[in-house]
Amino acid sequence: MEGPTPVSALIHAATLVVSGVFLIIRCSIIFENSETTLLIVAVFGCLTAFFASTVGLYQNDLKRVIAYSTCSQLGYMVFASGLSHYSISLFHLANHAVFKALLFLSAGCIIHGLTDEQDLRKMGGILKLFPLSYVMVLIGSLALTGFPFLTGFYSKDCILEIALSKYSIIGNFCYYLGCSAALCTAFYSFRLVFLTFINKTNTYKIYIEHAHDAPILMALPLMILSFGAIFYGYLSRDLVIGLGSNPFFNSVYTLSSNFNLIDAEFMPTILKHIPLFFTLTGIFLSFFLIHCAGVCKQSIFLAKKDYFKNIYIFLNKK
Repeated sequence: MEGPTPVSALIHAATLVVSGVFLIIRCSIIFENSETTLLIVAVFGCLTAFFASTVGLYQNDLKRVIAYSTCSQLGYMVFASGLSHYSISLFHLANHAVFKALLFLSAGCIIHGLTDEQDLRKMGGILKLFPLSYVMVLIGSLALTGFPFLTGFYSKDCILEIALSKYSIIGNFCYYLGCSAALCTAFYSFRLVFLTFINKTNTYKIYIEHAHDAPILMALPLMILSFGAIFYGYLSRDLVIGLGSNPFFNSVYTLSSNFNLIDAEFMPTILKHIPLFFTLTGIFLSFFLIHCAGVCKQSIFLAKKDYFKNIYIFLNKK
């Protein structure tokens, strides 16, 4: 799935890789009549969400980090379908298309401005040189992590609430792995931000001398997508997943016994805040382990331990 950045943005965000999810949604009437198939879809979906997010934790290629986050988000879409809520799966698919296109195109601006450098370890300290790209990546990363009131928040949290309100073993299994994946997503999203823009620079002098932010023709699509990443989820949530809404008419079929959106809607507020807690934990872990590693001797001491090295190698090599 590797290619030029605009091609990556197209296939990862909106077309090729999500076609399988769309096929499951369109075949909902077949899936609904087989409990075993739904169980398999839900299990493989949540395992994909968790596994891909752990692999993304320590990838060093800028585009690879974003690509593995795509795999992780696909897992969310698939296990939402496995839990019989196809409209929420399609809602997350549409939301994901907006902020993932923003992230990939912003990554393209950074790579283009740094003379085609993609290695995160050879970046850093370019915040003042790439202010626009930084803002775009930050908005995209916050939307990806499901930060409150951005686009990803409305669909991602809804998927996890659906899983918890199933009150079954498979629902709890999906919920816990989904929350763990949310923590990992927050960690690697802000690891990308810190290593690329904020940490001390580790790039070549010639790259810095020739560095430049996106020209207006490249920046304009990013600005349009950034508005989508902020507002699209809020503006379309009631249309797609609101109680009583039926935007897809009879093209999506759910058995009444499998429908538990009302249970999720009126769940205790403290339970609804658990995914947010995992997300904030991932952000703080990223701050302490990635950003503060250069100034905190304890972090350097931990990084030299063999078991931390083994975890890093295990995740980096998939």
